[in-house]
Parts: sequence; C-alpha cells; structure tokens
Amino acid sequence: MLNIDAQQTINALPFHDLIPALRQGFVHGASTPARHHHTVDAETDATILLMPAWSHREFLGVKLVNVFPANARHGRPALSSAFVLASAATGEHLAIIDGNELTRRRTVATSALAATYLARPGSTTQLVVGAGHVGSLVAEAYRSVLDIRTVLVYDRTAGRARRLADTLKQQGLDARPVADLAPAAAEADIISCATLATEPVIKGDWLQPGTHLDLIGSFRPTMREADDQCVRRGTIFIDTPQALRESGDLTQPVDAGLLAPDDIAGTLPDLCAGTIPGRRTQEEITVFKSVGSALADLTAASVVYRSHGPSPRAHTTCQEPS
Repeated sequence: MLNIDAQQTINALPFHDLIPALRQGFVHGASTPARHHHTVDAETDATILLMPAWSHREFLGVKLVNVFPANARHGRPALSSAFVLASAATGEHLAIIDGNELTRRRTVATSALAATYLARPGSTTQLVVGAGHVGSLVAEAYRSVLDIRTVLVYDRTAGRARRLADTLKQQGLDARPVADLAPAAAEADIISCATLATEPVIKGDWLQPGTHLDLIGSFRPTMREADDQCVRRGTIFIDTPQALRESGDLTQPVDAGLLAPDDIAGTLPDLCAGTIPGRRTQEEITVFKSVGSALADLTAASVVYRSHGPSPRAHTTCQEPS
C-alpha cells in the first residue's frame, strides 16, 4: 500500500489534470453516503468526520478528518485528515493519501470548474477574499481555466493579503492587496470568498451586472459570506444538495423565507452533464456555493493514485453498488 505525503499529493494534482478529472467524475457520479460526524470530546468540541464514496468496480475510499479546535492553544493544527483509497472491485487497500492537501486542491478546483460554466466569457479580474490556506490557491486554479490577469486580494490581516499579492506577482499576475471591499467588488468579474466568516463580507449592492460570486468558506449553518441581497440578485448553483443543509449562506435565507430549495438553479453535476444551462446572459449575476463532496475527494484521490501506481484490477464478481 502506498503512503503519499503532502508534497507528493500536490505534485500529483496539477489543476490542468485535476479539473478535467473532476468534470468527468461529476458526470459519471459515485455512491456517496451522508458523512458521519462523531463527537470525541464534547468539552473541547473534538470531532471525527468520515466521508465514504465508491465508484462501480473502480475505487472506493474514506476521508478521515479529525477536528480538534483546542489544539490552537498549543500551536498545533486543529485539523488533520487522511484519505484511505481501496479497490472497489477487490476491497484491496491501495494508498493512504494526505487529506489536507487533497481537500485544499479539490476545493478550489471545484470552484474553478463551476466558473467555466458560470463566469462571464472574457472575465479577467478576480477578487479573492481570504488569503489563508485555501484562498491562497484560488487564483492559481482559476488561472488554469480562465484568462485571469488581475487579482485583487483582501484579507482581514493586511500583511497576509500583501504577501499573497506579492506571490501572485511573481507568478506573472497583476496582483495587489486591497483594503476596501466595496470598490474592489465593483471592479471584479469574479469574486471568490474563502473565509471563516460568520457575518456576510460581500454585499449584493456591490455586485455589478455579469459578476460571478464564488462562495467557498461557509460550511456550517452558523457561517456566512454573502448577504441577502446577493441571494435576491443572483442565480444560485450548488456543488451538491448537501449545500442546502450545511451552509449558512443558504440555510439562513431559507429559514428567513427569502429562498426556497426550488429557487436553486442546479448542481455542478447538472452543469457538467449539460442537463441545465449555466450562465444565460452577459448581465446575469451567478452565485456558486460549495461545501465539498466525497465524490470530489474520491476523484482527486484516484488521480493521485494513478500518478503513482497502476489502476486496481476489476473483479468479475463485483456487484453494482446500491
């Protein structure tokens, strides 16, 4: 069984390979039971998450995520994850893959994939809100599918925004930190938020006709990155139906009666399969809300494994999963 570390995972997942693989994965689908949440220590909110998925006669896997918030008091990471990959034909374990980098890269790649359907053709300016572990990778993913030339970077910590802008400059982009979100949002063709905000950081009144708003960070009902006006003005797409249950960007407007589940225009698998249209006009404001999926994890893990070893052998007695 292979043991694939963080740097090897990064090397195996260039966006020009990962994004097409995700597109194909969302079209073909996989069995993805609901993720499991188990409390390890209620006093410290320590939790273990298990995210299983499998595809017929090919791969199966489980991402194991340990969330220990109290670690921050001791200077240790609060989150640790690993992906265990096996053959769906034989059950044979194939690899243990670094889960942190796999999650980080599939997250921004999923948003970039959605933008190929939802962003306005000719979009060149992106505003990145949040320059942390995930946000720092957003522009690279988008640049692999769109002609992004200018990147505006906002972060609550000005020094972090400045450092990311400097890094992007070294990659050949016209990048600069911004201190005021309103004019930056008005300038951007695409706005990508990757924060841990619990109150909206983007206001719908700032959005210009044709803007694409990409919401990555809100993965709990108590978290939110966009206000009600964004919901009112935008055509909303989601990565999977799970987003309607997990993200405060959707659950809060639904609870307030401002949004109904039927108002969602479609999912990323719908877009990839071509069963629904993406952007319809140059002036339409589009919103994509993602919370992550086990299918994307499995697809990314299969890309990593194939770069290191042979595909698993099919077994003639393997049955179609239910």
